[in-house]
Amino acid sequence: MTTIATLGSHCALQVLKGAKDEGLKTLLVCEKKRESLYRRFGFIDKLILVDSFLDILDSKYSKILEKNNTVLIPHGTLIAQMSTEQIESIKTPIFGNKWILRWESDRNLKEKLMLEANLDVPKSIPNPKNIKRLTIAKRHGAAGGKGYFLTSSEKDYIKKRNYLIKTGLIKGDKDLYLQEYVMGVLAYLQFFYSPLKDELEFFGVDKRHESDIEGLARIPSQQQMEMDYISSFNVIGNSPMVLRESLLDAVYGMGERFVKASKRLVKPGMNGPFCIEGVYDQDGKFWTFEFSARIVAGTNIYMDGSPYSTLLYDVPMSMGRRIAREVKTATKQKKLDKITT
Repeated sequence: MTTIATLGSHCALQVLKGAKDEGLKTLLVCEKKRESLYRRFGFIDKLILVDSFLDILDSKYSKILEKNNTVLIPHGTLIAQMSTEQIESIKTPIFGNKWILRWESDRNLKEKLMLEANLDVPKSIPNPKNIKRLTIAKRHGAAGGKGYFLTSSEKDYIKKRNYLIKTGLIKGDKDLYLQEYVMGVLAYLQFFYSPLKDELEFFGVDKRHESDIEGLARIPSQQQMEMDYISSFNVIGNSPMVLRESLLDAVYGMGERFVKASKRLVKPGMNGPFCIEGVYDQDGKFWTFEFSARIVAGTNIYMDGSPYSTLLYDVPMSMGRRIAREVKTATKQKKLDKITT
């Protein structure tokens, strides 16, 4: 029987619970410091205890994964903990397209793919000298918003950049990507594309709660102006969201264009779960500032299914369970190579 495995972080509980709901074996690669947490959950069949997630690159652990006939489900922690070269060197079959994770981690490649998909993308700023309006500076990779900051001038940018260098979050300008800031309602659109059926499913929408940029809204403006403080966009949690139904046709269109563009630029394309992330402006236009080419933590709020997955399935369908169902179907059809890399 195929075993579903993932790293003990991010959305591991959802992924493994979904696999167990589909009757599959489950395996967790768990850092020793978090063992007590994951021992609480009976749907985890096996734990591999490691000092660091990087240990799975060692042949000792890859042999254990191979012996258990494992499919590894990638999530944000894998990208945050490993370089793209390390991810691409993993011998265990990875669900989805591991090559597209390089495009997620590199802001310039990310922008190229979003533009190829004909998404509306806020203008990027190649040099701090060109900052003329409110701009957001972002780190590369899956940083979870930590180290992001707003700026409106080169002078202010340099001050905040130097602070991040001092704290060790970045080494210099090359670690930051500048993009014009668009105001509106943040929305993170969750999709699943099945190459087995050649179908796109819209799974849900979430909002992210970021600290401490949200906390600043509770402080009067006079006190804000007196603070010598650099705010952060570190993601703390997520909450559910439902879109106006009139927006859904455009949502599906964005997802379908993204799938087609990924097939052209990063073969075999965008298989499995992904997220298009952006903001709706005052005219209801969606500006895409990011994508995640794998399951996102915002899907954790829909472990019993979302308003949109309920339209597609007669059982509670989390993203984790949807992944497991795809693996189970591919195994029966002897097409695992079509959904893994």
